[in-house]
Amino acid sequence: MTELWCQGYSEPGAGSDLASVATRAELDGDSWVITGQKVWTSLAVEADWCFVLARSEPGSRRSAGLSYLLVPMRQPGVTVRPIRQLTGTSEFNEVFFDGARTERDLVVGEVGGGWRVARATLGIERGVATLGQQIGFERELGRLVAEAKRTGADADPLLRDKLARAWIGLEVMRAHALRVLAADPSAATGAEPSELKLLWSRWHQDLGELAMEVLGAPSMVARGAPYDLGDWQRLFLFSRADTIYGGSDEIQRTIIAERALGLPRQARL
Repeated sequence: MTELWCQGYSEPGAGSDLASVATRAELDGDSWVITGQKVWTSLAVEADWCFVLARSEPGSRRSAGLSYLLVPMRQPGVTVRPIRQLTGTSEFNEVFFDGARTERDLVVGEVGGGWRVARATLGIERGVATLGQQIGFERELGRLVAEAKRTGADADPLLRDKLARAWIGLEVMRAHALRVLAADPSAATGAEPSELKLLWSRWHQDLGELAMEVLGAPSMVARGAPYDLGDWQRLFLFSRADTIYGGSDEIQRTIIAERALGLPRQARL
């Protein structure tokens, strides 16, 4: 049996500042009762389960008192509302929990210790897990090179240079991910996943912009009514979100400054 999972992290008042989550989880016998709202939840409308970071200790603040719960999506008390994006599709969603339930033992790690689990999950998502993602990036770049040859855009030396730089950037990204994977964990600063997140998100955005340059003027026109976009147009528009989801660039730079460069921690309320 195949199950699809989504990640219930961000909230309207707790996006990049994830420690401010307000979704509540209260014990009622052998169940957790969950109340709150999550947003930007990828593929929630199709998911069977959700990783929910919720405040399980009343009165707790910031990263203390959070638990990492596994919550079934197909139950009363869970409402999913798709968010229509620039692409015309709805990969992102709002999720409302209104007395949704999950079993008491469906907690990853310790009760109240969810922050550590959430950080570890994000570290994998931003870091070495992107090795698989890079296979998709390589295919996209290969298709774009083929498109440039088909249209004759590769005759432009500036575009050829940008395509070459895109290939170099992909190789740098892969080498960095492999270096992190092979490194001694005791020598890690904790900033390595953030460094890789900055690399791949910017690279992918640049690829979307380069695709528009390769296509030229036709890239500005939908291929059909009312809003039938081509693959490269969807790539360009969706990649606008790459530097926001999974932790914005600004947050990643703050993490690098604090953990790798040893700069003073940013004041947090």
